[in-house]
Amino acid sequence: MNIQIPSHDEIQAAFKRGETDIVALFAKMSQQIVELAEQLAKQAEVIKELQAKAAKNSRNSGKPPSSDGYGKVNKTESLRKSGERSNGGQPGHTGSTLNAVETPDHTVSHDPTCCNFCRTSLDDVEVVQVEERQVYDIPAMKIEVTAHRATVKKCPGCGTENKGDFPETVTQPVQYGQGVKTWAAYFNNQHFIPVARTAQIFKDLLGHASSEATLLKANQELVELIEPSRLAVKAQLQQAEVLHVDETGLRVKSKLHWLHAASTDKLTDYTVHSKRGKEAMTEAGILENFTGRMVHDHWKVYFTYEQSEHGLCNAHHLRELNFIEKQYQQPWAVDMAVLLLEIKDEVEKTALETAYLSPRTCELFAHRYDAVVNQGLEDNPYSAPQNKEGQAKKRGRPKQTPAYNLLIRLKDFKPETLAFMYDFRVPFDNNQAERDIRMVKVKQKVSGGF
Repeated sequence: MNIQIPSHDEIQAAFKRGETDIVALFAKMSQQIVELAEQLAKQAEVIKELQAKAAKNSRNSGKPPSSDGYGKVNKTESLRKSGERSNGGQPGHTGSTLNAVETPDHTVSHDPTCCNFCRTSLDDVEVVQVEERQVYDIPAMKIEVTAHRATVKKCPGCGTENKGDFPETVTQPVQYGQGVKTWAAYFNNQHFIPVARTAQIFKDLLGHASSEATLLKANQELVELIEPSRLAVKAQLQQAEVLHVDETGLRVKSKLHWLHAASTDKLTDYTVHSKRGKEAMTEAGILENFTGRMVHDHWKVYFTYEQSEHGLCNAHHLRELNFIEKQYQQPWAVDMAVLLLEIKDEVEKTALETAYLSPRTCELFAHRYDAVVNQGLEDNPYSAPQNKEGQAKKRGRPKQTPAYNLLIRLKDFKPETLAFMYDFRVPFDNNQAERDIRMVKVKQKVSGGF
């Protein structure tokens, strides 16, 4: 929009016609300036939203690191304060070193043949002392072929021919044994080595090239073998007091699927499904019957399991608060981050002596929490929906700022946000689930997909 500035002749003509024309002339200009200011304000809001969207990354929001791209700084901005941990091994870390063994697998003696001084032969001289050094090494490996032969014997009494029984695992004229299948599944799943490279390892180290189909079949057989264990894990996860849940996109046969993880500090269940929502979670067979506390990142679908209590990941909150403080310069975001970390420190300190905070301490923290939220809502009032003419809409959900949305979440889900304060069994964050998912994503990154 351009302001139509009246020319010198138009102004002079208005003066000659009188005061009414002058007022009308400048009223028109004033209206144009108001409209221009409104247009600039809307453009500024759009620019701010675009800047905020562009500024979001895995360090200040719930976005995964894979979405950061190559153009952004790869260095992670840790939420941990400097100096919290010293360099080197942490308390409880078990070191490892090579120790001599009492019964080595092989012993090689290195006898002197003659005296270094006078060259006298020492072949028949008694040993007076032994100095031993031990070497840990891997022997040369190769695939061994075992021929299983079922012999046939003819009964001398009735003349019936009887054949010996092959082992249950030997079903083909020529096949791979359990050792080859174990190596294949171990390299591919535990160490994320792609199928083609696993086959290359077999060729280089064992002198035998296995086909990729053989390695994939070994994985399928392993899935069948561990099914009883998977069912046992699911049953124990259903009975857990606190359960970490999370989900992430996964590339399977070049199509988007979803990896659903449910875990404790000792058990993890993975389910891959083409859907992200409740259909996939129901098929996983854990959350439907879970009655403990579910810790997650506030995805709405998790709240549909009303028989469970819920706890929210405060690591997500800290990242979002960091984003709001840096992008919108709002002091309440700093106050909330400081408060959450202060409660966390108090819980960790108190947990060394007792299993709960005193009611008075919880009350004081909760009061400060409410005060910060209320201050934030004063700084970020509700924005009513408007149409193009600036009039209030009667329908439609108005779009709010990221700061307002986070404040409403912190207000409406206060018990879930502070669950770690009231119940020491509930962790401060959902890092357990994120760590369990991370290795599957690493395998996808190495292999390119599943």
